[in-house]
Amino acid sequence: MNTENVEIHIRHGSRADNVLLAEMGRVTFYDSFAEQNTPENMAAYLAASFSPEIQAAELDNPGSLFLIAEVNNTPAGYARLHTAPAGQLLPAGVTGTHPVELVRIYARKEWIGKGIGAALMKACLEEAAARGHDVIWLGVWEHNPRAIHFYQKWGFRVVGSQIFQLGDDPQHDLVMQRSLADIET
Repeated sequence: MNTENVEIHIRHGSRADNVLLAEMGRVTFYDSFAEQNTPENMAAYLAASFSPEIQAAELDNPGSLFLIAEVNNTPAGYARLHTAPAGQLLPAGVTGTHPVELVRIYARKEWIGKGIGAALMKACLEEAAARGHDVIWLGVWEHNPRAIHFYQKWGFRVVGSQIFQLGDDPQHDLVMQRSLADIET
C-alpha cells in the first residue's frame, strides 16, 4: 500500500457513527490483543464493550469525544477522549486540575505504521488542550511494548498502574500521563 501523499482527515464522531465505531472497535481490539488472550476472554470483553448500543451511549455522553481518522473517506482508525464526572476517582498518580482520559486510540491493521496513530494523537492533544484540560492520561497494557513506546514518543510517562478486566483475566495496565501546557490551541 503506497502511503505517499495520503491525506488523513480527522473528524468528530456523531451519533450516526455508532455502528461504524462498534465494528471498528471490535476489529481493532481483536487484531491488537487476540493472540495474547483466550478466545473466551476476548469474546466476553468484545461483547461487553462494543455494540451499536454501547457506542451510541458513549457518543451521547457529554464527557465523551470520538475522533475518526479517514483516508479517501474510508475510516482508518479512531480515538476516544473522556472527561470523568466531577468527584469520580482517577487512578493514583494522575494529576492536574482538569484531566482527560485517552480511552482508546486504534488504527485498522492495514494502516498501522502509516501515520494514522500520529494524526489521531495530534488531534487528541489539540482537542484536549482546546477544551481546557491540563493533563491527558491513559491506561496501556504492560505487555504492549509497541504502544508504550508510541506514547513515550508523544511525551507520556508512567505515573502508576491499574487493573484492566479482560473477561475473567485481571490484567495490569500502566497509567501514563502528559501535560498539555505545551500544546497550542
